[in-house]
Amino acid sequence: MSKYWSEITKSITPYVPGEQPRDKKYIKINTNESPYPPSPKVIEAIKEADDENLKLYPDPTVSGLRETVAQYYNLDKDQVFVGNGSDEILAFSYMAFFNPGKPVLFADITYSFYDVYAALFKIDYRLIPLDEEFNLPLEEFFQENGGVLICNPNAPTGKYIPVEEIQRILNKNMDQVVIVDEAYIDFGGESSIKLIQNYPNLLVIQTLSKSRSLAGLRVGFALGHKDLIEGLDRIKNSFNSYTLDRLAMAGADAAMKDQAYFEETRNKIIKTRETLSQKLKEIGFKVLDSKANFIFISHPDIEAYNIFQGLREKGVLVRYFNKPRIKNYLRVSIGTDEEMEVFYKGVKEIIGAR
Repeated sequence: MSKYWSEITKSITPYVPGEQPRDKKYIKINTNESPYPPSPKVIEAIKEADDENLKLYPDPTVSGLRETVAQYYNLDKDQVFVGNGSDEILAFSYMAFFNPGKPVLFADITYSFYDVYAALFKIDYRLIPLDEEFNLPLEEFFQENGGVLICNPNAPTGKYIPVEEIQRILNKNMDQVVIVDEAYIDFGGESSIKLIQNYPNLLVIQTLSKSRSLAGLRVGFALGHKDLIEGLDRIKNSFNSYTLDRLAMAGADAAMKDQAYFEETRNKIIKTRETLSQKLKEIGFKVLDSKANFIFISHPDIEAYNIFQGLREKGVLVRYFNKPRIKNYLRVSIGTDEEMEVFYKGVKEIIGAR
């Protein structure tokens, strides 16, 4: 610990991203990336944008991409905010909508950046325990609070809450901002975006990292009432006016416009997820119902950490969380059919050996 660190730096426990090893080639199904490349139209758009204009600052309003996203979801442009990945937008949201002394509510098992941001921005929070099957007890969000944050489908469980249930939470929290983090919504769930026009307290955050195969480009967006978007803009322009570069804007715009490629790749992932889930159940695994591009699995006889290590030795990376309640589960991102077959054979060998 450096003597030059601030008190905040000393006190926080940073988020730990998924392993990105360089020692050898792995089948990498530990970070929920798409196994498929971006649309060819994305690559073409980035190449076209790679010109002498890179000497100029990008558009700080991200006007073109915001217009594309607005048209896609049948919203007005002033209902769209674009940022450097959904993580950055979440950080801006903490600063824009939450206050110290008023606890924000989110699940005890969910995306682990939520409590990291709470510590960083000195925002109080209250954990809502999931039940034994990792379902969210909705009534717990009806208590007094300073804001609500829901990951839907949830990470790392993959469980999904129907829009009607989100609406119930919104109705009970009309004086607070309800943020629905929909990073994985395109893999089988229905988005809460349809509720935006009737709920000025709803902010929906999505990313192009998963279903649009752009994890390396870092683009996310938030949708909501224009007053919420203005709040995000105020924070962004007090922090960094140029959160997206020219290449990211061009690639993201092309990705949003190539609907056919989007449908093709996400449907492949959904099909692979369902096939793999069934095969794992047949050899004894508990597999939670997932609407994400990953599954959450546990074996009754073999500890998750041992499976995790065994797979790593076979050149297959999955995600292990050494945390209460979920330390006997593994999160497995959905890869190609060929990658999942290698994973499946690996776990079968591990089970057989023990």
